[in-house]
Amino acid sequence: MSYIAVRFDTGADDADAWSDALLAAGALSVDASDPRAGTDDEAPLFGEPGAPGGAWWPTSRLSALFAEDADVDAALSGAAAAVARALPPCERYAIAEQDWVRATQAQFGPIEVADGFWIVPSWCGVPPSATCALTLDPGLAFGTGSHPTTRLCLEWLHAQVRDGDSVLDYGCGSGILAIAAARLGAARVGGTDVDPQAVLASAANARANGVAATFVAPDLLEPGTYDIVIANILANPLVLLAPALSARVRTGGRIALSGILSSQANDVAAAYARWFTLAVGRGCDGWVLLDGVRTENR
Repeated sequence: MSYIAVRFDTGADDADAWSDALLAAGALSVDASDPRAGTDDEAPLFGEPGAPGGAWWPTSRLSALFAEDADVDAALSGAAAAVARALPPCERYAIAEQDWVRATQAQFGPIEVADGFWIVPSWCGVPPSATCALTLDPGLAFGTGSHPTTRLCLEWLHAQVRDGDSVLDYGCGSGILAIAAARLGAARVGGTDVDPQAVLASAANARANGVAATFVAPDLLEPGTYDIVIANILANPLVLLAPALSARVRTGGRIALSGILSSQANDVAAAYARWFTLAVGRGCDGWVLLDGVRTENR
């Protein structure tokens, strides 16, 4: 079976309505992209709950996928009527059926986080130079090692974890940070996430890597503090969670926070100033990691 794709550009004000209308008219999927991607005018979008701005580029390129036997002309006419707009000039082309699993896997390969420290999908061999390798496949939960914020956290853990440390991964996603901490020598490792799928995925990934780590919902975390607390979430949730995360770090322990744009670093640091003096550890592609030591209980 092959598919028919239709692609056109529309303004940000109409993009959401067009997307909903195309799906209602029979499109199997609709995705959006920046028509200027790959040029000097490319505009990255970073969004998070409560942040200003929308999820669309000023001009967004929509690509709608239809079944081979779909009445595409009728679908487009219906969508245009639903949004009360004329159909923009569009491009129509065929997409051949393929092994989508293999096509997806081809996008992911081993990633070297630090010297000898690798993240390896299960369908790839471990590089000969690897001294420590985690097996992790892309899934429903966030975190494969490819995103800059995840890499910043992995690099930080590689430099900071010592044998016997206790580590809490708050907002664990796939569990990659907790699993990495365990493989790097941490003795007690826990992870938590508000998403039940993330908790399940993290536990499965820990078993696949043969590490002992406990993953639970936030309200099921056992009382106590840790040598290291690491959280790769987003700036706004990190600000709101400042009292809760700080309370989990022992005096003299370390905290690492990521998922923060460089423009947001000062606001996040200010939220933790009662307990820490946070500094920018490293940055990558506009994202930064903040870390600091808890010097006293307040």
